[in-house]
Amino acid sequence: MSTKPEQKETHQANGAVLPVVPVNCRTSADRGQLVEPSDFLGPDGDGVEVVVLESRANAKGVREEDALLENGSQSNESDDTSTDRGPEPASPLKETAFSIGLQVLFPFLLAGFGTVAAGMVLDIVQHWDVFKYVTEVFILVPALLGLKGNLEMTLASRLSTAANIGQMDTPKELWKMITGNMALIQVQATVVGFLASIAAVIFGWIPDGHFSIDHAVLLCASSVATAFIASLVLGMIMIGVIIGSRKMGINPDNVATPIAASLGDLITLALLSGISWGLYKELESKAYVNPLVCAFFIALLPIWVIIAKKNAATREVLYSGWEPVIIAMAISSVGGLILDRTVSDPNFAGMAVFTPVINGVGGNLVAVQASRISTYLHMSGMPGDGSETAPRKCPSPCSTFFSSDVNSRSARVLFLLVVPGHLVFLYTISSMQGGHTTLTLIFIVFYMTAALLQVLILLYIADWMVHWMWGRDLDPDNFSIPYLTALGDLIGTGLLALSFHILWLIGDRDSDVGD
Repeated sequence: MSTKPEQKETHQANGAVLPVVPVNCRTSADRGQLVEPSDFLGPDGDGVEVVVLESRANAKGVREEDALLENGSQSNESDDTSTDRGPEPASPLKETAFSIGLQVLFPFLLAGFGTVAAGMVLDIVQHWDVFKYVTEVFILVPALLGLKGNLEMTLASRLSTAANIGQMDTPKELWKMITGNMALIQVQATVVGFLASIAAVIFGWIPDGHFSIDHAVLLCASSVATAFIASLVLGMIMIGVIIGSRKMGINPDNVATPIAASLGDLITLALLSGISWGLYKELESKAYVNPLVCAFFIALLPIWVIIAKKNAATREVLYSGWEPVIIAMAISSVGGLILDRTVSDPNFAGMAVFTPVINGVGGNLVAVQASRISTYLHMSGMPGDGSETAPRKCPSPCSTFFSSDVNSRSARVLFLLVVPGHLVFLYTISSMQGGHTTLTLIFIVFYMTAALLQVLILLYIADWMVHWMWGRDLDPDNFSIPYLTALGDLIGTGLLALSFHILWLIGDRDSDVGD
């Protein structure tokens, strides 16, 4: 038996204070494990109850159970010392419906008012010369507003997951994530902005059979410049929101994506309108300005590529993350084609002011849900793992909305926000006389039906898509949100156009009184 001074000695390993086990209680050095001693004697000779944790140490003496030892040193509520038990779930998995709703409500309303402001801006600028004579700009509107969902919301989801699983806890990790992700979205914004302009030219040329090289270059310059500047501004805002959320103890998944949208639509639409109007004015006297603008932003691409490649987390997305944003851009452009064909029709008066609202609200809510599900899955392992939480190939609507798990609870909360949120936004538009549209009861009923159906479809698709991608070894943070927000644009614009058409057929003239 060891002496009393030896029994009092303690050593500290990673924040956990452990008793030094007497020499005769140790196993052989090659086994590197501790066995439980029969007893220890306190200073008075009395037995002292202790807990000895089995620990596997590497050659350097670094314990593999550091996290568990730290938890054990902070709680004595249980004597269960099994190292097979995983760490306690992170806070997002313990959220109640009330806490989810409380955290989502304010950024959701903020995002909604941002879309209302964007709708008011679109209602004004649709009468500008550039929108009248270069109508393909309307096709760019959902594509570039959707680009905010494709890039900024994906950035927010990716950084929220990284923050929740502890990949941004040190200044070095934080700076690495910031530089890599900012460079990545500049690459994606420039390329996708260029492709969106090509899609707008094609979609505008096929129905009319008219092509103008000046207008094509104008669309390219406007789209690339808008995408680049908007992504730069919104990316910096996103990083600030996520860092601030973590410091305040708020789950970034609940607030980051809506706040990205709150200013995203307004900033993007204002930039597109101002840049396209300015470049349109230069067409007559300085035609060379438009090609120079395109060349300038495209010439910056190699710089952003080099920076993004230096970060392991963004290097993979740089190579494999193009499919979702490009396909999403094409889907949003189809919604833009619908907008282009309806906005100038007197029977669809008011369509311009409501389109950003219904699309923005649907995209914001489904982005929150996709980000939450993705974080939940990341806590269970890595994409492709066959854990019990992953993949559900074809969930039923009941399991999506009425089960007891936290993701179903958040789906119900987000769905219940649709009606009160849209009522607030419709009242705001009406009080500001936006769209020159009178809100009759039948108009509100059709509008709410379209909005509820849009969000219902999106939340169900999100539940299936995120789990399906996880099972296919794809990170949902990088792949799911672009598809979901683009589908939100297409479904929202389509359902809204259908509602306006039905209202016109049944003679609800009060809802579209024109200018």
